[in-house]
Amino acid sequence: MDTMDNLKKTPLFETHLALHGKMVDFGGWALPVQYTSIIDEHKAVRHDVGLFDVSHMGEVMVTGEGAFAFIQKLVTNDITSMKPGRVRYSPMCYEDGGTVDDILIYMISEGKYLLVVNAGNTDKDFEWFKSHATDDITLENQSADWAQLALQGPKYLDVLSTAGYEGVLPTKNYTFVESMNVAGVNCLVSVTGYTGEAGVELYCKAADGAKLHAALMEAGKEFGIMPCGLGARDSLRFEAGMPLYGHEMSDKITPVEADLGFAIKLNKTDAFIGQEPLKAERKRVRIGLKLKDKGILREHYDVYVGDKLVGHTTSGMPVPTLEGSYAMALVDVEYADAPEYTVEIRNRRLAAEKKAIPFYKRSK
Repeated sequence: MDTMDNLKKTPLFETHLALHGKMVDFGGWALPVQYTSIIDEHKAVRHDVGLFDVSHMGEVMVTGEGAFAFIQKLVTNDITSMKPGRVRYSPMCYEDGGTVDDILIYMISEGKYLLVVNAGNTDKDFEWFKSHATDDITLENQSADWAQLALQGPKYLDVLSTAGYEGVLPTKNYTFVESMNVAGVNCLVSVTGYTGEAGVELYCKAADGAKLHAALMEAGKEFGIMPCGLGARDSLRFEAGMPLYGHEMSDKITPVEADLGFAIKLNKTDAFIGQEPLKAERKRVRIGLKLKDKGILREHYDVYVGDKLVGHTTSGMPVPTLEGSYAMALVDVEYADAPEYTVEIRNRRLAAEKKAIPFYKRSK
């Protein structure tokens, strides 16, 4: 494990080793890519239940009289109607419309919000927040104080009931309960999943993370629970059509191009950073593709219509729940509905067809 010495570690690092997690360098973090196999872990979440360590995500607390105005200026979504106990998803943009990050905004109370940011962007985002901070807010990077677990899959409630909890669990998407006891551990519990399945996220003190993980794994034994790594997290979010920063959006890809219009409120009364560029007619759009020829789609492959280069794939893989190999791609808007595409893979052009995103939707 010498290669892990210089990497950041979550409070569950020793847990991952004990469970024989295959550890990798993920943006400077030592994290498990898998424990058994990505497909087994993926299927556990789709059919039973899986448990993820997502403690590498960043948490920034914003407090003060100006907290609302500060966040409203930074994000493309509108947080005017938010109430305590609600979560809102939103991209943040640079002045030119490129994406800083996509974040979750938790409204704890009037003048108090928890912002959850992507792990690889935590330091960059915190500097971005500080550069736009006003005198009437306080910013606190609390990332090291929290452990975060994601319990995902149709049997998640069975696991929680067996582990024991006190209080009323949140069940509606994008809601949370700030404080409740789960398996003897005080947690913030939210419903903001990244897998396309039912489930919850459990935020607790870093020191309680390993205890909570162990309790949930024990409670989940009879329900087929599996610890899940980064591989299954990626394949699940991909099937569910959820964008990933650095792939479907980046400082060079706007949230409009990433097809996140539901989280962009161009007409909100409080102007946000990057608003004007997002009003321009979009030139590229995110679409789904399925390979018709034999092969495997991955990211960074060129996409053609006839002999015309029209874009590139942003994520791609064989999809465990469905047959075949799929990709998300960013293509020129005038070629967003072509009857057929080809994708260049190792100097060969393979036929592909457009598929609706998300590729997979759970039956309610």
